[in-house]
Amino acid sequence: MTPPSPSAPDTTTGPRLAAARGDLSSAVERALRTDRPPAYTEASIRRADPWGEDLQLALYLLYELHYRGFEGVEDDREWDPDLLRLRQESESLFLDALRATLTGGPRSVEEAFAPLLVEQVNPSDSVTHYLETEGDLWQLREYAALRSLYHLKEADPHAWVIPRLTGRAKAAMVAVEYDEFGAGHPERIHAQLFADLMTDLDLDPTYGHYLDHAPAPLLATVNLMSLFGLHRALRGALVGHFACVEVTSPPGSRRLAKAMRRCGAGPAAEHFYAEHVEADAVHEQVVRREVIGGLLADEPALEPDIAFGCEATVLLENELGAHIREAWRSGRSALRSPLLPTEPRSRT
Repeated sequence: MTPPSPSAPDTTTGPRLAAARGDLSSAVERALRTDRPPAYTEASIRRADPWGEDLQLALYLLYELHYRGFEGVEDDREWDPDLLRLRQESESLFLDALRATLTGGPRSVEEAFAPLLVEQVNPSDSVTHYLETEGDLWQLREYAALRSLYHLKEADPHAWVIPRLTGRAKAAMVAVEYDEFGAGHPERIHAQLFADLMTDLDLDPTYGHYLDHAPAPLLATVNLMSLFGLHRALRGALVGHFACVEVTSPPGSRRLAKAMRRCGAGPAAEHFYAEHVEADAVHEQVVRREVIGGLLADEPALEPDIAFGCEATVLLENELGAHIREAWRSGRSALRSPLLPTEPRSRT
């Protein structure tokens, strides 16, 4: 049997649990560590900040049970009714906050996506514009550590929508996902390409390694995908999210590839983003014309949900970008705790 490559993400066990950040995440963490129901009160739900560290970490931990789980946590906790109840209450706060913030937003696909097809006039708050021309290697490493919480499971949340689609939409979605998962070649799976990028940047490519470092704005971007993916009722929103990602990926990836090259990050680091420039330019057309077009042909009533998924994605990405740029302008790390100069792998 051929041993795995040194940078391959660990698939033999789940990641370690993160340290709690408040009442709700503490209830989830203790429940998973002790195999007991989560101990929390209705008051703790009512006073939770839907954008805050505590609720976003609690949601992330609960959603992760549907992905790789956690080290030392039994697989059947995925369907624990007490944990699912807490998840439902927490994600309702998150979803309600998103809907309230986006009240009055676009109701049509055309209105939602039109602004994304035009290059930003004022890129001063754009993280990728900054990294392309001014960013330092330490900032590229921070950006990669943050994004690893999604990119090491890239396209997994979107795969949940496949059995909820039919005809044109399903065929096109499977075609795009096939590319995301390497088109039959494990070394070309996008999650593996990102693990290779992390190795070039002297980061630990172990799945979930940087969870303790990740602030709430980053967790929210990943939780959004899981929220949409795990609910059939939100299938339109998930398609809107996926299309938004594919539309915005090529220009951002082009800038990040230049940033990696300018800072001498390494060939694998540059390749990850260069690959996305080409692949996602094709995917954008397929998703907009065939996935969205096919879904609207089958279920035209889902158009407002598709627009909502796009708008929610833009909202949270903008919040994350503002968080990162504010920290860097102040000379601070954008992470909850700074990275070490090099990050030796925790598992081999």
